[in-house]
Amino acid sequence: MSRHRTMRAGTAGVAAASLFALTACGGGGDGASAWILTGGGWPAIEEDLERFEEAHDVEIDVEALENDAYKQQIRTAVGSGDAPTLIMSWTGGALLEYVEEDRVVPLDGETGDLESRVHESVWQNGVVDGSVYAVPLNDVQPVVLYYNQEVLDEHGLDLPETWSDVEDIIDTLDGVDDVDAFSLAGGSIWPAFMWLAYLTDRHGGEGAFQAVVEGEDGAWDNESIIWALETMQELGENGFIGNYNAVTADQNEDAQLLADGRAAFLLQGSWVYATINQDFPEFADSGNFGFTEFPVLEDGAGDPSNIVGNPANFWSISADASEEEQEVARTYLSEHLYNDETVDQMLDNGSLPPLNDIEDRFAGAEAEDFLTFANELAANANHFQLSWDQAISPSEEQAFGDALAEILQGSSTPQDFVDTMNAQ
Repeated sequence: MSRHRTMRAGTAGVAAASLFALTACGGGGDGASAWILTGGGWPAIEEDLERFEEAHDVEIDVEALENDAYKQQIRTAVGSGDAPTLIMSWTGGALLEYVEEDRVVPLDGETGDLESRVHESVWQNGVVDGSVYAVPLNDVQPVVLYYNQEVLDEHGLDLPETWSDVEDIIDTLDGVDDVDAFSLAGGSIWPAFMWLAYLTDRHGGEGAFQAVVEGEDGAWDNESIIWALETMQELGENGFIGNYNAVTADQNEDAQLLADGRAAFLLQGSWVYATINQDFPEFADSGNFGFTEFPVLEDGAGDPSNIVGNPANFWSISADASEEEQEVARTYLSEHLYNDETVDQMLDNGSLPPLNDIEDRFAGAEAEDFLTFANELAANANHFQLSWDQAISPSEEQAFGDALAEILQGSSTPQDFVDTMNAQ
């Protein structure tokens, strides 16, 4: 039997100036090991690991940590050479650090037929300098635009296809009591990252932010990023829900404003679809709950098919694990990941595996329409941008969140934001 332990660690701060300035926190041990997160769809991942253990007569020690604690402790463990065999990341800046410091092994030719099964736009997030260092492990999570059809009908509004349509919607609702165009949990900060990412991409294409990820000097001082920040300030004055900085996502307050008809739209991750069905069933079942893609910027350089969000969480294999541990992990990735039982369980839960040619399996699922919509977004995307707070270097995350919070609060300018981030 395997030794499964659940750890819900606290969120005490850890200095993050350098991956290798951190001290050890534990991990590894006899047999292969993996750290996962608590809540959401993670229990299904743990069950999948257990099925693999039974089928292959091996042992994988699993620990579950809260999201913030995980981000702190995994860098400590990787930096000290004490990482679990299977290292979970969102890719982006964290994976780049691991690769640069030779803490994860290349997986080229070690993943069976997985690459051919996964959407190209998702798979590429685990590729660094032409080599595969991470593979997706769970559901694809694009950011989409949810809407309340009753609000649209009441005010004679159509779904926005272009940014000009968005401006018309804002103008129509200007002065209407108790209804705004967009719900936003500004108090949580991270939902605003989605706006910044989409607006920048629609204006300048994926290259605008890719320069930041690649560490180019002065990359934040880009006209598309500045335009996006200026547009967000304009939305703060007229467009976002009133007093949006007092709204948080912790208790799904932004989703509730949509369900209650206080906002016409909500830009949020695909996980909110399940949240609304669970927490606001009357709205979900009313026929007024809908979803669509982010509008096109008419004169923008970005590909309209581009999407942002979380392509998935990804597994890498620790270079500090023993050869036996690495072999267990390689077998899991190449022979077991996204097996039929796990895929069916994900679909039953309304989660979308980032796999090609699974549309036929949506039939009859409660979330069939949404799964079909999200799958088409991911399958047809020219580029799938990882959430910016995950894509940048972990040492920049705090400054990024703080700088954007000041934009939302109206206490700084877009150029202040740029200068702060370039200084990082």
